[in-house]
Amino acid sequence: MKEEFLKTLFLKQQQKEQVPANKVIANWASKLICILYPEMSKCSYPTLDAIDEEMSKLQVELTHILDATKACCDCDHKKVSKEFFSQLPEIFRILNTDIEAIHMGDPAAKNEFEVIRAYPGFYALCFYRIAHTLHGLDVPLLPRILTEFAHSKTGIDIHPAARIGEYFMIDHGTGIVIGETSVIGNHVKMYQGVTLGGMSIDKSMAMQKRHPSIEDNVVIYSGATILGGDTLVGEGSVIGGNVWLTQSVPPGSLVYQSPQITIVENKFINNNV
Repeated sequence: MKEEFLKTLFLKQQQKEQVPANKVIANWASKLICILYPEMSKCSYPTLDAIDEEMSKLQVELTHILDATKACCDCDHKKVSKEFFSQLPEIFRILNTDIEAIHMGDPAAKNEFEVIRAYPGFYALCFYRIAHTLHGLDVPLLPRILTEFAHSKTGIDIHPAARIGEYFMIDHGTGIVIGETSVIGNHVKMYQGVTLGGMSIDKSMAMQKRHPSIEDNVVIYSGATILGGDTLVGEGSVIGGNVWLTQSVPPGSLVYQSPQITIVENKFINNNV
């Protein structure tokens, strides 16, 4: 029995060695983000040629990561890597809209440099935008590793398959969960503790739309939970804090709960002031 147990462990060890460590994969993405936004780190490239050379190295590195993980049996990993880097200008463009949305949407943000350097929401979006592009190229595993790395750093959990439009503002962000089949439009604002989740976790629903759709110009305040693949939040709606929503709401809706709060004067404190 011990021998069979050891054989099982050895087989798992061999399988593990095929996939680079999560740190290696995350470091690749971090170096890529550093090229796009050197404000995030101390990395610097004095010439255009230096930037181009570093990009070429990262493209080769992605190919090696795809080769090591055997991302697909019948595809050209070098071609997949080249296609990803051809989409990098669009990733950069969309991320710049996210920066603008956060800067303009948060009175506390003094400038875009501060958003890039200090805002966890933007950090998480950098990893998400990269992971989502890889997911769109049918790359398995790596997108999830990237978004889970950002999740571990920020507390913001965005599935790489979720579809998120431009000018997405995440403020504070801790505790946000955006499920796999979520669809989010443009100019959406989302605060901490928001969940876009499924009504059920039944494995049979794996191929179905399980998470809500959010149309353009929606604001979702902290602690709101929106569930269900058929749930649609109409354009321009405002979802209040701590709302539990499992049905669609029309455009322009204001959804809130009315908690009963009782304030009682503390006479003991007042008498001893």
